[in-house]
Amino acid sequence: MSTHVRITLEQRGVSCVARLLEQEAPRTCAAVLAALPLAAQVYHGKYARNEIYALFPQFAEQDPGAENTTVTPIPGDLCWFTFSGDDLGNPAYGYETEQEHRAQGAIVDLALFYGRNNLLVNGDQGWVPGNVFGTVVEGLEQMAHACQDLWMGGVRGESLRVEVVDGG
Repeated sequence: MSTHVRITLEQRGVSCVARLLEQEAPRTCAAVLAALPLAAQVYHGKYARNEIYALFPQFAEQDPGAENTTVTPIPGDLCWFTFSGDDLGNPAYGYETEQEHRAQGAIVDLALFYGRNNLLVNGDQGWVPGNVFGTVVEGLEQMAHACQDLWMGGVRGESLRVEVVDGG
């Protein structure tokens, strides 16, 4: 039986459901599951294109490392990225708490890709492969509309929540 998670934009009241790829990314799935539920400020991708994500202080006892990686995520992919605070410390990224990110050490970026033509390359770092650990199986179209609203209307005050679906 597959495990499913619900990804919610709390203020907008929009959710989608993803199946975890426990065969393809077992370490990443285990790390995420052990930490759920998680919620944090949502951001919209600046470089990758059709992406929303949230940043969390390192929550896994051990980083899962690279598994089931991609630099070209497709609509519905859930990805894990690990960054150091220095990776995200450049003021060009626009985080209002830049110094806080530097102080945290390792930072986990959990991302949902909602559209096509994504490319994980960053002007400061080059290629940024992500671990694909889930795929949206329900509600992607509604989530994509809400994500586009984040892009055009702004992310302030919006949170991304990830939680296990009951019975999943």
